[in-house]
Amino acid sequence: MAKPVVAIVGRPNVGKSTLFNKLIGERLSIVDDMPGVTRDRVYGDCEWLGYTMLLVDTGGIEPYSDDIILSQMRRQAELAMDSADVIIFVTDLRSGVLATDEEIAAMLQKSGKPVVLCVNKCDTVGDVPAEFYEFYNLGIGDPIGVSSVHGHGTGDLLDAVIQHIDDQMQEDEEDDAIRVAVIGKPNVGKSSLINAVSGQERAIVSNIAGTTRDATDTIVENQYGKFIFVDTAGLRRKSKVEDKIERYSVMRARMAVERADVCVIMIDGTEGFTEQDSKVAGIAHDLGKACIIAVNKWDAVDKDGRTMDKERKKLMGDFGFMSYAPIIFISAKTGQRLERLFELIHFVNEQNSIRISTGKLNEILSEATERVQPPSDKGKRLKIYYMTQASTRPPTFVCFVNDKKLFHYSYQRYLDNQIRAVFGLEGTPTKFIIRERTQRNGKKDRS
Repeated sequence: MAKPVVAIVGRPNVGKSTLFNKLIGERLSIVDDMPGVTRDRVYGDCEWLGYTMLLVDTGGIEPYSDDIILSQMRRQAELAMDSADVIIFVTDLRSGVLATDEEIAAMLQKSGKPVVLCVNKCDTVGDVPAEFYEFYNLGIGDPIGVSSVHGHGTGDLLDAVIQHIDDQMQEDEEDDAIRVAVIGKPNVGKSSLINAVSGQERAIVSNIAGTTRDATDTIVENQYGKFIFVDTAGLRRKSKVEDKIERYSVMRARMAVERADVCVIMIDGTEGFTEQDSKVAGIAHDLGKACIIAVNKWDAVDKDGRTMDKERKKLMGDFGFMSYAPIIFISAKTGQRLERLFELIHFVNEQNSIRISTGKLNEILSEATERVQPPSDKGKRLKIYYMTQASTRPPTFVCFVNDKKLFHYSYQRYLDNQIRAVFGLEGTPTKFIIRERTQRNGKKDRS
């Protein structure tokens, strides 16, 4: 299952941002007593009981406000709810249940999403006051008393969230579909690809950039397996995103990447590589997703016997930061190489979830350090004691060393290349975590 998304919603000034900051462990959202300070959605990772979830802080909801800013904030919150696996509905003990709370509760019930009701500002320790029970009237389950300022009750709140995530993971275990996000700048043919692989008109196809506003899911099942394709609005430079609907589309596209297993990064073969293609690819790379670079409209490119090789070589340089990603030349219009695309999606998904034994990793480490000695500085040489794989999606390796300041990025790249030489890891980024080994007395091992 992709990282679960948890949206924090509620009316203005109930303490959503304070709760968000408390749960992620850092001051990321702006906190102020003035309603409406948080306008756009803010994202942050939260870890609890071995789970990592993506928390989304939203602006306060005013269901029927005509104010332009408040209506945009409402739209932001609605988009967060649409994308969320679980919703935390934050209310305020001090003000009690207001009409706005009841309206928001009705919206949440219609969404069909699991909701955890949080009653914030329960700042005293001990039994909850009598007014706490008023929140049962919202009709969305047992309220959980929380103090976002002091942290009281946040554990119970996250336990309730995890319970809903567990239920969804059990359902997902029965569904082995690969989630594929089709991403790229506007008008590269993303919707055409979705229509081609599904065999039906699921998305509007137009030469007008920005036709697709929302992310839509299309289930495709064939001899290569079961896939869920997510078409997204084209990602643009933020400076170019002036229309508020386009801004929402950018955010939704990022959410689609977060929830995907594999990202197909589409570029326009008739235009070639652009800086925006690099920015789009960087989102998928930074989030550790398996990636494929698909050059679309290849049928419209004037070619000779060397055109594909030349373009592949050029793209390998353009996408130098993700040289692991395979490049395929396709035509969504004619169906050229779409079967090969399915094969690649299945392959890179497996590579992204590969697990390597500690024993084999340390064999590679031993051979690599014998071949090229670790770097040194002022007479002190880096020692890498051992390496182990901590997680998958992406493959994440932990190296225990004597001094992590000596572990230069160039040597990390060298070790990464040695691992790839043995195991391939084609189509997936990797991640290295450097840890300094400690002695029994708790001091760092500087030997």
